[in-house]
Amino acid sequence: MRRFHKVLVANRGEIAVRVLRSAHALGYATVAVHSEADCEALHVRLADEAVELGPAPSRESYLSIPRILDAARRTGADAIHPGYGFLSENPEFAEACAAAGLTFVGPPTEAIRLMGNKRLAKLAMQRSGVPCVPGYEGAAQDDETLLREARRIGWPVMVKAAAGGGGRGMRLTLREEDLAENLRAARAEASAAFGSGELLLERALLAPRHVEVQIFADRHGHAIWLGERDCSIQRRHQKLVEEAPSPAVTAELRRRMGEAAVAAARACGYVGAGTVEFLVDAERSFYFLEMNTRLQVEHPVTELVTGLDLVAWQLDVAAGLPLPLAQEEVEARGHAIEVRLNAEDPANGFLPQTGLVRRWRPASGPGVRIDTGLFEGLAVGSHYDPLLAKVIAWGRDREEARRRLVHALEESVLLGVTTNRAFLAGVLRNPRFVAGEATTAFLAQELPRDPGLAAPPTPPALLALGAVLLAGRTAESPRNAAPPGWRSAGRSVHTLRLRQGEAVHTVEVDFAEAAGGRYRVAWLEPAGRGASEDSARPEPVEGRATERVQVELELLHHDGAVAEFRAGGVRRRAAYALAGDRVLVDAALAQLELADETHTPAARTGARHGGPIAAPMDGIVAALLVAEGDRVEKGQTLAVVEAMKMQHALKAGFHGTVLRTLAREGAQVKARQVLLELEPEEEGAR
Repeated sequence: MRRFHKVLVANRGEIAVRVLRSAHALGYATVAVHSEADCEALHVRLADEAVELGPAPSRESYLSIPRILDAARRTGADAIHPGYGFLSENPEFAEACAAAGLTFVGPPTEAIRLMGNKRLAKLAMQRSGVPCVPGYEGAAQDDETLLREARRIGWPVMVKAAAGGGGRGMRLTLREEDLAENLRAARAEASAAFGSGELLLERALLAPRHVEVQIFADRHGHAIWLGERDCSIQRRHQKLVEEAPSPAVTAELRRRMGEAAVAAARACGYVGAGTVEFLVDAERSFYFLEMNTRLQVEHPVTELVTGLDLVAWQLDVAAGLPLPLAQEEVEARGHAIEVRLNAEDPANGFLPQTGLVRRWRPASGPGVRIDTGLFEGLAVGSHYDPLLAKVIAWGRDREEARRRLVHALEESVLLGVTTNRAFLAGVLRNPRFVAGEATTAFLAQELPRDPGLAAPPTPPALLALGAVLLAGRTAESPRNAAPPGWRSAGRSVHTLRLRQGEAVHTVEVDFAEAAGGRYRVAWLEPAGRGASEDSARPEPVEGRATERVQVELELLHHDGAVAEFRAGGVRRRAAYALAGDRVLVDAALAQLELADETHTPAARTGARHGGPIAAPMDGIVAALLVAEGDRVEKGQTLAVVEAMKMQHALKAGFHGTVLRTLAREGAQVKARQVLLELEPEEEGAR
């Protein structure tokens, strides 16, 4: 037995919360660590003790091994659970824990080092007889060698970071002429994320299934597998939807993959929780992809179908206990599906989003589980991963789990931060997903043709409700207070200038019957967009491609958090939050944010000399690749902005010359901040 009494969780967000709860359930005292930005985070509040590590940037806080070990020393913690991400697969961290006399809740250092390098891991799997994708795993890393090997493998080729994971440092290369740029980009992203630019190449399987097997091993020579998870639906190689079991895996294939996963674990002397990931082709042949030497983000679906607490198992194995079950005793029941609720905008290229959480009401109900670190008042910044919560549902079969998960997404309320919630519901409703036919090519194929994956249009009734709430700030009063717009003299009409994203509406709110909670709200919309079941017939405006939308709305109840209203004969409920001159409204996946600009002078507009290159989101300038006076080609990468662990290349939209650089490498920038300006080159100049 390796007895320990106090567990320090070297992580943040939902996984830190998850580990803390299991540790408390087993009777362990706990310690949280946090950056300055996370001083009021939920995991800090849940732990028995907490230690601040340093500033918000990860390298100065969550990635600082000396500061984490010092936190353990100061609190008397004698075990460290790394969660996932950050230092969880860093062999130097595991070694440092051992040198400090701390129990590292994870596998041996040798296993982390071997499996943390995709090149070495693949060589080890080949020696163990585990099937692998053809590729190049050599030590030579010069571009000439990689080009020669890519030609040998054949196109398409996948460029991968040898030390990577989570899709970072990966580039699909379809043509030889794209390889040099993809090698540069993959090295840069891998170096920033993992501290190593080492790469490997693999033959790209364009539409396989991504199926992974959960394994567990103890210090007594026992190793078992706990079923598989299908993680095929991905964006930029980042998983979005995971389920157990896989709808494509037969009992025989499950057994063969499970045995191969255990063989992979034994090949590296594994101990603890791990995941062996495979690609499965249309003929149900499977190939080793990588081994993650930690707990996975998607572990809850395995927990729900097996009824096991994998974090508790991790702690028990780290304490020296044997596995509680033999392979033949593992049972799976029903089906579970998980989606990752991210701070990102699907309507704007899935760019990371920031903001203040003004309302958070997670769904609940039979079979529903939500893992999160969210709370009202949390400031979501650009320093960390965009994952806000994991929404999971279990059902007796796959269809019941799917329905429950869609309903949980509809019922959950998050105001203040743009998320991919409606997009995830669209994925779950897609006919190919419903039929269990999704592969890793799902989003590339379905995004252009499935309107359910696009941003849902704003229902007119929701915009009308937002206008009514803004028109009378008494909307935050109790239900017995005077309703918005009430006047003792009777009728009152307010004209508001409301901004919804890039669109500005001039809205008339007629309070003729406000004393009875009835309002008439009207505005102009581009022709063909305004009509719906809850608005009156549009009235064309002569000579203009617009139409007048009018909504009769009855406000039945409002208490500062929830409004009940009737429009078009249908009674509905919406969550909302008023923040100064803004209102945020949420109703069954439809979200709206309106800013009242009625008394704000219209912004002056004018043509800017040249072309501005602006940051697409809050982040850090990871690279500035041009200087003032440089001539640039259309499509050339000018700068790279990093946010939430992802790098975004900013490219020139035309041939030109750099007029001014307005930012420097390493600088923190805000969304839409201009980084540099280009002067277009006259046609025929080149």
